[in-house]
Amino acid sequence: MAPPAPPHSPTDALPPVRQRRTRRKEARPGELLEAALSLFVEKGFAATRVEEVAARAGVSKGTLFLYFPSKEELFKAVVRETIAGRFAEWNEEFERFGGDSVELVRYCMNSWWERVGQTQASGITKLVMSEAGMFPEIAAFYQQEVIRPGHDLIRRILQRGIDRGEFRSMHLDYAVYSLIAPMIFLLMWKHSMSACTPSSAPIDPVSFIDTQVDLLLSGMLVRSDPPSAR
Repeated sequence: MAPPAPPHSPTDALPPVRQRRTRRKEARPGELLEAALSLFVEKGFAATRVEEVAARAGVSKGTLFLYFPSKEELFKAVVRETIAGRFAEWNEEFERFGGDSVELVRYCMNSWWERVGQTQASGITKLVMSEAGMFPEIAAFYQQEVIRPGHDLIRRILQRGIDRGEFRSMHLDYAVYSLIAPMIFLLMWKHSMSACTPSSAPIDPVSFIDTQVDLLLSGMLVRSDPPSAR
């Protein structure tokens, strides 16, 4: 006589197809954000249609609206996922950083390039600059979620250098823009200007950042000679 079959668990009775669909549903928000980022960078905000995002993610438009009620909310989620959401970790790294402020500035700019500049998310800045006039609500959101926190973080880094006697006193707001400007140039070069750059004169982003840091810090370091000697 054969032994009785072991009792079935509820998951044993679940057909494989249904299990796959469960995993697929859990993955949908991330897939939608990835598809939206690609299309926003390729086509811009105005030209991107939610139907295209849903199709690229392999879901219906109705499914997309279950997670994101409008294209504006989808765009905001993309920005939070790829750029704005990183400020928490960047601020934590700022608090833990043990080196001098020269090293911190260099680390800050290289870290930004590694985590944002060389990724597809770098195209978001160009999109906002191009379409801010048509979509002021998008510009206001980007100002609040990205520009303002980034400005505050860089300002704190520079103030740290001043407080520690490593940087001379300076107009902090303009100094912040001086650090941001090379990053904006790299983004515009990557997404627009590179097509106009001679192939014989390519730009290596890492070398460009290192050069900019050296140039900027030479004007920020505390001078040993008195003002009269200068």
